[in-house]
Amino acid sequence: MNTPSYLQPGDKIIIVSPAGRVSEKYVLPAAEWLENQGYRVELGKNVFATHFQFAGTDLQRYKDMQRAIDDKEAKAILCSRGGYGTVRIINKLDFSLFSEYPKWLIGFSDITIFHSCLNNKRIATIHGVMPKYFFDKKGAPNENLITLMNLLTGKKVSYTIPGSEYNQPGKVTAELIGGNLSIISSMYGTCCELNTKKKILFLEDIDEFLYHADRMMHQLNMSGKLSKLAGLVIGNFTDMKDNESPFGKSIHEIISEAVSIYNYPVCFGFPGGHDEKNLALAFGKTWELDVSKIKTTLTLI
Repeated sequence: MNTPSYLQPGDKIIIVSPAGRVSEKYVLPAAEWLENQGYRVELGKNVFATHFQFAGTDLQRYKDMQRAIDDKEAKAILCSRGGYGTVRIINKLDFSLFSEYPKWLIGFSDITIFHSCLNNKRIATIHGVMPKYFFDKKGAPNENLITLMNLLTGKKVSYTIPGSEYNQPGKVTAELIGGNLSIISSMYGTCCELNTKKKILFLEDIDEFLYHADRMMHQLNMSGKLSKLAGLVIGNFTDMKDNESPFGKSIHEIISEAVSIYNYPVCFGFPGGHDEKNLALAFGKTWELDVSKIKTTLTLI
């Protein structure tokens, strides 16, 4: 695994918008905060462009992303937001210089496509908070931002969370991968299809129907993605929806049922993804996952 250099004061961070459009009021305060920490921040030329729901046309978003990928000085690419649109430009992008000059790619949600693509290229990335969610209601850096900066600067990271009745106890050390369930499911059969063999898979999602989630879990099972895992971490599944005729199972019950035949550790309720708490995770890096019914500890090795 190729791990980008950890950030030092004076390093360059580029903020881009590869998917949904974003307001200046979310990005500029984040850029100012990063500059106050001693980093050089550059905004993509089209970071605030708009084209219907997108941050500019496909060509504008592609050009911004390609410039960031090719920048030999940049040490990190921070995506301004998720939404939708990354899939429309991913095949156009050339990552050859990125492999030669790796930098941290940061984001979640729709940015899962980049995480999967770069994991296949054996480059570590960070599933973490984006500018809109940097600060608490008083304008101070929140826990999400603090954990992101800890990973970016090479600090030791370990998370301990309460247990769950759905947890499958066990302990394993393996590479961590994953992201948004809907995106991971949609990438099956493409160049961004995730290799799950002997890895810890992290999953989260938002605003999905329960039966959609059930179908995606069955797809992962039927394709062998779940049987090959070393472990599973279930993050935030926010604002899940049901039909007028109830599905009959909660999201945790759906996932628990899908993996109950396997004996690897499974953690439910990790605070990562679409919710107020979204702790940063380094994908492609090795983590120790220790799960019991009482608590779970996830430690970066």
